[in-house]
Amino acid sequence: MKSDNQQLNSYNNKISLSPPNQITNPIDKSGLIAKINILGSGISSVKNTHGIIGHHNEKTYGIVDYAGFVKETNEIIKKHKEPKETLNSFHNLFINKLNNLYTAIGIIREQSNTIEIRLLDKSFNVYSLKVFLNQDDNEIVKAIKSGEPAFFDNSAFLKLPSFANLASLIIPVKICDKNICVGIVSDTNLQNHANLYQLAVTNLGLLIQNNNLTDKAGQKSYVDALTNLYSHRRFHELLSQELSLAKKNKTKVSVAIFDINDMGQINREYGHSKGDDVIRAVANKINECIKKQDVAARYGGDKISVILKNMNAEEAKYMAEYLTYSLSCCQVDDIGYVNKVSVGISTYPDDSTDKEKLLILAEQAVLVSKTRGYTNGRSTIVSAQDYDFWDDTALNSFAAVMAKRHSQLGINFEEALVEQFQNENILSQNHLIEIVTSLASAIDAKDKYTKDHSSSVSRYSVALAKAINLPDKEVERIKLGSLLHDIGKIGIPEDVLNKPSKLTEEEFNIIKQHPMIAVQKILEPNPVLHDLIPIVKYHHEQWNGKGYPCGIKGEEIPLAARIVAIADTYHALISNRPYRKGMSVEKACKILEEGAGIQWDKELVRQFISIAPSLATKI
Repeated sequence: MKSDNQQLNSYNNKISLSPPNQITNPIDKSGLIAKINILGSGISSVKNTHGIIGHHNEKTYGIVDYAGFVKETNEIIKKHKEPKETLNSFHNLFINKLNNLYTAIGIIREQSNTIEIRLLDKSFNVYSLKVFLNQDDNEIVKAIKSGEPAFFDNSAFLKLPSFANLASLIIPVKICDKNICVGIVSDTNLQNHANLYQLAVTNLGLLIQNNNLTDKAGQKSYVDALTNLYSHRRFHELLSQELSLAKKNKTKVSVAIFDINDMGQINREYGHSKGDDVIRAVANKINECIKKQDVAARYGGDKISVILKNMNAEEAKYMAEYLTYSLSCCQVDDIGYVNKVSVGISTYPDDSTDKEKLLILAEQAVLVSKTRGYTNGRSTIVSAQDYDFWDDTALNSFAAVMAKRHSQLGINFEEALVEQFQNENILSQNHLIEIVTSLASAIDAKDKYTKDHSSSVSRYSVALAKAINLPDKEVERIKLGSLLHDIGKIGIPEDVLNKPSKLTEEEFNIIKQHPMIAVQKILEPNPVLHDLIPIVKYHHEQWNGKGYPCGIKGEEIPLAARIVAIADTYHALISNRPYRKGMSVEKACKILEEGAGIQWDKELVRQFISIAPSLATKI
């Protein structure tokens, strides 16, 4: 093949046009803009009534309306977003305005080190070509590396016989020092049309670059920068998709969360950069070891989550064991082996059919795993099916998860507890007492000024019930009812419940709703708890009829409710409040004595005062 200069001279001799180094920027004043300005320069010899400029031989050189061409170029860019559609429209424009013979666009793929070329001929037949960027002898590659347009008197470099003898112009496009694409065109008047082609191809390159940036921006939102795993946002999207498929196909999906322990200590002792190395190493190892069908993501902070498709809890635990073993062989410089992770698993649909609850259970399992520590140096892997929700560890873990997630999800801690309570299969009276005790303790935590209030009121109520010789069955009922006497506080706003100053009348009216909330929300939906309704509903009624919610008086108030009312008041009096210290036993008993026959049953107050000193040592 001739050298570039030989080709250029040969081409110039044929059509007597300017050399390629005179090709100018299409938006430069000396280039396309200058040509457009000629339209109004008064050269009457080349201007017809339509205001278009051209040569004497239309078939050879064509007639070009430069301003119209620029306008149509802009309209194409506005109309189309995809490079293929834009190329088709530009090619149609080139054929109609420039007598184009073929148009090709080559998109540079850095990852594969190739140029993917799409060529359209005059009949809109499509040809696909691929050129490797390391082919230094290829004219297209040469033009890209030089960054300058290049003219040729043939198109042999395309290796398409039907185009071999056609003159060609290669236009590389570089944006911000980055090669984006290359345009290749052919017509019978390339020198005069070069600026127009360059304008169109550059615009196409800008479109391609814009699409690339948009794709990267979307990809970044899907990829975690530290670990290169899916982001937390993308994890939620993929989990939603998998749960929908599992529902449709009636299959199972497990979620495993790996929490790297001792990260705070690592960050303090070795610095956050080294802590990042640990997180990155764990992420890489997990991603390397899971099945291709499964998904690993950064769950946030020190946690990595994995979606395990078509796996039940046991299969997921087996996979988690394999992953924790693999992590124990993973070493980080200065830190050593990564062998301390806590693992929690939950499974759809066995544990929940709701995505958020599934994740809450997995997080709860992680915290239970942390509590259980390690067996033979290996992490304890905990599934949501492995623990009793109502034991202290599980309940505290659940409270911790819900406290963290409340603002994120709007899920109410107490509401979730009540739902769990409603769904609990009560196996025995002892089981019921355990669950009610746990539920009451969790509700007490909502009122920071009355810790252990429900259990204390229950203890005092049982003591008074025994003091008046009630049957064991009734004592047991009073024990449960007193534990749940304030359960209606689940519906009371915390800013009202924990207000340190005196309540307004409106706020006190809100507080007064809690007995009925308890009845309607907790007790009535549970047949096994119906016997407790009179205790919980009436424990704020007064002997003189001035209590709430119903205003009944005297012996109209059930005996068990009268007992709980005294125990409730007594514990409130001896407890520290934000506006006063707790009273002595003597002072509290004095207040009860003064209210006997007014607020409380006189005989019951007398009995309680007689046993109060014996209760004081346990307060």
